[in-house]
Amino acid sequence: MSKSIVTTNAIRNVVIVGGGTAGWMAAASIAALIGKNLNVTLIESDEIGTIGVGEATIPTFFALHQLLKIDEADFLAEVHGSIKLGICFENWRLQNDSYIHAFGYTGQSCWAAGFQHFWLKGQQLQISKAYGDYSPELVAAKAGKFGFPKPQALNYAYHIDAARYAKYLRILAEQNGVHRVEGKVEAVKQALSGDIESVQLASGQSISGDLFIDCSGFTGLLIDKTLHSPFEDWSQWLPCDRAVAVQTSSTEPPIPYTRSIARDFGWQWRIPLQSRTGNGLVFSSQHASDDEATHTLLSNVSGDVLIEPRVIPFQTGQRSAQWKNNCIALGLAAGFLEPLESTSIHLIQRGIIRLMQMFPYGGVTQADQDEFNAQMNQEYHFIRDFIIMHYHLTERTDTEFWKRCQTMRIPESLKHRLDLFKETGRVFQAEGDVFGENSWTQVMLGQGLKPRSYHPIVDMMDEEELAQFLAHQENKVTHLVGQLHNHEDFLARYCPMKP
Repeated sequence: MSKSIVTTNAIRNVVIVGGGTAGWMAAASIAALIGKNLNVTLIESDEIGTIGVGEATIPTFFALHQLLKIDEADFLAEVHGSIKLGICFENWRLQNDSYIHAFGYTGQSCWAAGFQHFWLKGQQLQISKAYGDYSPELVAAKAGKFGFPKPQALNYAYHIDAARYAKYLRILAEQNGVHRVEGKVEAVKQALSGDIESVQLASGQSISGDLFIDCSGFTGLLIDKTLHSPFEDWSQWLPCDRAVAVQTSSTEPPIPYTRSIARDFGWQWRIPLQSRTGNGLVFSSQHASDDEATHTLLSNVSGDVLIEPRVIPFQTGQRSAQWKNNCIALGLAAGFLEPLESTSIHLIQRGIIRLMQMFPYGGVTQADQDEFNAQMNQEYHFIRDFIIMHYHLTERTDTEFWKRCQTMRIPESLKHRLDLFKETGRVFQAEGDVFGENSWTQVMLGQGLKPRSYHPIVDMMDEEELAQFLAHQENKVTHLVGQLHNHEDFLARYCPMKP
């Protein structure tokens, strides 16, 4: 047993290096949920800005908020939030083509086959509507509606102001005893074992800890600069390596979905809040200069520019060990996957929840590190493949960027999924994959990958029975969406933004 102990000291003092969403989410969660016998300190410098452009979430966002007993209406009012029912992908398959990846489920599946199999036979018989017509979230998104219908609830997430969210979490954390220290870390002291003993600030102050959480962003001050955890580079599959971001005033009511608009050398996001719109362009520096990307973004936004555009370089990939010695990396310090499917905050939350589930009160063990790293590694890889799929399944050949994406060699894990769907229509959600069968199906169909066959169980229905089944699925969606409110009216009643 003694050989498995990496850090023999009991964990009492937790030091978080860095604020932002990752730092304050970790601080608030640990202090509120497991912090009764812990001292939690967060080091943050007002001089160091945060990236803070990730303003869209996915439904898994609810998990941690429920644990923290956060009131939804109050939270949305504080962060000027709006509702997100999915993402509209524009120009990804072809110019002027679009589809929506909506949350929730499409149609009704059976024990042997997903709804797409019934829909595929209906397509052959010319009795199916568009696949999205059987998704309540998708139909509601297109109609600009939202609400809490009964008995079935919609699956949804949020658009939020990331800076306001960090402040919201800071208040929650400090209410639960987290101590914030202002300052920049200039030096790190390690023990002979490699463990981090303390960090020294520019002011000369030294802060000791038993467990350190690295939320220092791309800098990776502890996990990279100190512990040298290797970085697994995924740029061969995800060629974009820069983003330019800008905020603009709102010119129309917020819609209940994110827009992802493919451009000649990357893609543009448009995220509607109650107070403003978040905009950005993720692009490949091999195919466009910073000035060209900035010009393209500013030419495709509406409203007044509220802040100067800023270019953010990045590298896609992950730390092979996100927990090393007595240090756990979260957020950008752990890895980066571009925000195409809004998974950044999800990965932060997963890291925090996993850490709390295996918190090393009696000392860090190698077994805990290995399990944590294996689970995070698996989750990063699933999301990586899901994002690569959007790029690779394109029919665009109008620019060198899209030609490269279409012809690139993809990971074998993704190739298997695409081949399976193309040949049989089958999708299986793997354990640890945040994206379910319906998500994979929507994107593959939306990008033009149509199966050659469907599950034979569908043939147990004759044409009339199948037509009735499909009509019933569509009628359920129509009935549910008919109960909903205009999205803008819902926000005004439920969570009007606070100053």
